Amino acid sequence: MRLSLPESRRGWMLLGVLVPLVLLLVWVALRSGPLAPVEVTVVEAQERAIRPALFGIGTVEARYTHRIGPTAPGRVASLAVDVGDRVEAGQVLAVIDPIDLDERIAAASRGAARSAALEQAASSQVADASARLALARSEAERAEELFRGGWLTRAAMDQQRQALAAAEAGLAAAQANRSAATQDRGRTGAERAALEEQKANLRLVAPNAGLVVRRLAEPGTTVVAGQAVIDVVDPSELWINARFDQTRAGGIAAGLPAHIVLRSRIDTPVRGTILRVEPVADAITEEVLAKVAFDPGAALPPIGELAEVTIGLPPRQSTLALPNAAVHRIGGELGVWTIQDGDLEFVPVRLGAEDADGWVQVLDGLVMGERVVLHSALPLAASSRITIVDQLP
Repeated sequence: MRLSLPESRRGWMLLGVLVPLVLLLVWVALRSGPLAPVEVTVVEAQERAIRPALFGIGTVEARYTHRIGPTAPGRVASLAVDVGDRVEAGQVLAVIDPIDLDERIAAASRGAARSAALEQAASSQVADASARLALARSEAERAEELFRGGWLTRAAMDQQRQALAAAEAGLAAAQANRSAATQDRGRTGAERAALEEQKANLRLVAPNAGLVVRRLAEPGTTVVAGQAVIDVVDPSELWINARFDQTRAGGIAAGLPAHIVLRSRIDTPVRGTILRVEPVADAITEEVLAKVAFDPGAALPPIGELAEVTIGLPPRQSTLALPNAAVHRIGGELGVWTIQDGDLEFVPVRLGAEDADGWVQVLDGLVMGERVVLHSALPLAASSRITIVDQLP
């Protein structure tokens, strides 16, 4: 059946509307829709001297902590300071009740007096034994003369010699007793002095000027010898106990400069220096531990504050380098998107050290001047169409 003229004209008019609309949709799809080319920025591989930077995080700690406690057991009688108080060297911090220490000192004093009396008695015995020995020696000499003149029998002579030997043995015994009494007097005197020193140590005093950071006992608490009651630190001697990833910590050493950003002063970083690298690393977290000291004149933060530490490692030789933003991991392999005759190609690369500006060494995979995609508006694939722009919106 043939269409009438009005129906034929209506069809041509509808076709004239649909065709431009389809062409418009295709144009939109190719320009800004899912089929549109992906906007990318590019960078060329270039030679660059990389100065590696090592980033770590740590906490501010006191370099020296004085844990102050008694040298003898007792009960905390009073505490004169609280957490946050500043103290001076020699200031009394706490007093410990000695419990039975006074009685022990009194017993030691009585023992020392008894030892002194025994020593005096032993000295008298030595004097008596010396006199007896002098008399026995004189009589023995006279007996020798009489025996040689024939006026004394051998039996009498032997009796005088035995008396002399007995006098000598008596003097040796008296001298031994006196030596023992002297040693006993010294021992009891040392025990009394030690007890008196322990009693003096029950007044806990600050060894240095500092800041009280912890009270480990309260009044009425019984403490044992060596138990800490108060912790005092020197707030002018602080450092950062920092942790760094072992895989990037090659070359870290004492003396390297550090850039420190404290959590309370993000906008005002301070400078420091690695004081030492700990000889034992953390095997669980796979981190290297280091102590970072603040440079002289730096405003010191509160103890326990978190800090971000960046260490500038020695510079490496000038090699091919790229911004690390151009590196991607696809299918478990590190690589970059290169542009070859307008087409994309994913090229695996082997990377080296990285610096704080975001540049990384390319040890293998690229050549000088090769163009690489730096940023892209959408994820890329080998079949992606791209258009190069100076800057992504």
